[in-house]
Amino acid sequence: MSARSASLTRRTLVLGAAATAGLAATGVRAAFGEEARPAPTRMPTCFVGHGSPMLALDATKGAELTRLLAAMPTPKAILVVSAHYERSPVTLGATTTRPLIYDFRGFPRALHQVRYPAPGAPALARRVTTLLSPLGSVRSDPRRGLDHGAWVPLRWMAPKADVPVLPVSLPTHDPKTLWRLARALAPLRDEGVLILGSGNVTHNLRRLDGRRGAPTPSWAAEFDAWAETTLKGHAYDALLDWERKAPAARTNHPTVEHFVPLLIAAGASQRSDRVSFPITGFEAGSLSRRCVVFG
Repeated sequence: MSARSASLTRRTLVLGAAATAGLAATGVRAAFGEEARPAPTRMPTCFVGHGSPMLALDATKGAELTRLLAAMPTPKAILVVSAHYERSPVTLGATTTRPLIYDFRGFPRALHQVRYPAPGAPALARRVTTLLSPLGSVRSDPRRGLDHGAWVPLRWMAPKADVPVLPVSLPTHDPKTLWRLARALAPLRDEGVLILGSGNVTHNLRRLDGRRGAPTPSWAAEFDAWAETTLKGHAYDALLDWERKAPAARTNHPTVEHFVPLLIAAGASQRSDRVSFPITGFEAGSLSRRCVVFG
């Protein structure tokens, strides 16, 4: 080999090594955005107790949710399953920024003035369709914006509204069907997506107590404690049979839509995931604020 050829070969190797190092430093093109970002780590899955819409105006409680997401890797996108979006078959909400849904009455006007212009997540919607299609039909509703079960907690979790958000409907209340749906979505965790369920561990609006410092009744405290023990122990057979296994299940949930988003968060987890409860406690006596992080 000539001296010139050897020099060119060494130069090629150096440039190739530099290019490889550059790719490692900048990461590949993001799956759900256009900018090059570091390769994702496995995202946790999460369930939040969104409680009253007034949470959107409560900076003290909101700061707890801000810290919750700040403790996680920055998600590329958030897939949110809210208690207030029930539609069958599975339906994907808007993939462009849409006006918020103010799905409540009797609250201060200030709540209707809250804005949360999160970007849509069209690439995530296509990926979700691919993952869920083997389970059945997947539809889209391009006009469906974020309901308060989504935008109220997200206003604090991602306050800059700069993370793409995809609302996905609850197609059923059947635990086993929701579990299969969650298992199908689980690969998104390795793609930088936060899978977020939004509801409440206890939710009986007829039993709320508006007095300041109202005590928590035993039926709510015992159910909330059962959920903690069941989740920490990964006792998912009991979780799927919660209406029979949990104490006072129907008292805590006369209707079940606020509990079943927890099944999505748990179903997308792994048994090796650590289960933590960054926010606990009650408001209005019996409404659990418990948030759950898997991973």
